[in-house]
Amino acid sequence: MNNIFVVIPTLDPDEEIMDEFIQELKKKFKHILVINDGSKDIHDAFFKKLEKEGIEVFTHYKNLGKGRALKNAFNYLLNNYNNLDGVVTADCDGQHRVKDIEKIAHEVIKNKDKLILGVRNFQEDNVPPKSKFGNIITRNIFKIFIGLNISDTQTGLRGLSKELLSKFMDLPGERYEYETNMLIATKDESIPIKEVEIETVYLNHNTNSHFNPLLDSIMIYRLFMKYFLAAFSSFLLDIILFGSFLGILNIHSKILAAIILARIVSSLYNYLINANLVFKNMNIITLVKYYILVVIQMFISGCFVTYFFNLFHISVILIKIFVDFILWIINLIILREFIFKGKNNE
Repeated sequence: MNNIFVVIPTLDPDEEIMDEFIQELKKKFKHILVINDGSKDIHDAFFKKLEKEGIEVFTHYKNLGKGRALKNAFNYLLNNYNNLDGVVTADCDGQHRVKDIEKIAHEVIKNKDKLILGVRNFQEDNVPPKSKFGNIITRNIFKIFIGLNISDTQTGLRGLSKELLSKFMDLPGERYEYETNMLIATKDESIPIKEVEIETVYLNHNTNSHFNPLLDSIMIYRLFMKYFLAAFSSFLLDIILFGSFLGILNIHSKILAAIILARIVSSLYNYLINANLVFKNMNIITLVKYYILVVIQMFISGCFVTYFFNLFHISVILIKIFVDFILWIINLIILREFIFKGKNNE
């Protein structure tokens, strides 16, 4: 593992914990890069001590965020180490055991095409409630909106080969959302993920973490809001147009006619939003596939709405909302997996 770098982004570290971690790490790894991401001046002596001990320290004049720290580290290593095999990213707060970092490093060497994740067991009793809850929410969001089944979406212990570093350097995100973008990119670029179980460690109930539950969660979850907003605004437009056409038309099969007219307008809006803002994949192929889906779902919606209205004789608007909500879930999966698949989402 002589050509594997351990990359440790840090901000105002607990010097005693980090020093113990570094000393143990030095016994197993030749190359360690610490990013001082704008720590306070009182830590200057500690970072100078690390440099005297042979640890490379890359310093940001001010705090730029974990995402920027990692990207700058990747860039530095690619520019200065031609024989680099890859990196293992680790946190500075003592939550990653050296033996687990070794496990990740071995997997990087064996799986150069894969992103390696060190995953924790969130069912253990020592996991803080906010971490357990946050992982449950994010894991299910990934499963529903991205189609990735990842057991630990917030792990900072990751292994990347040299081949993957340049791909992940281009991703947006300056803070913790960068790590989320990294996972999304594996789906967009068809990069396999290999999970490696690691020891679950939380020192002092995770009080040393710089993760802000409110601000950083907003930054992470806003990445998924575009999916919801695109779908909800299209859905709302479709319902409003459907109700309007239903009141105007006075013909036989007016429910089906109102659905068709409303869907013509709302589908164009939905395609433009998805193609330009969500999936960033607008071309004639996606357009044709999209409208094949629209036609199929439009007639499915019309048939079911008409059937349930004749069966129950309740509000046709309520029936359409129910039917189209079910179709929306199916539609999301089809859009993601078959129509707009293959482009990077910011």
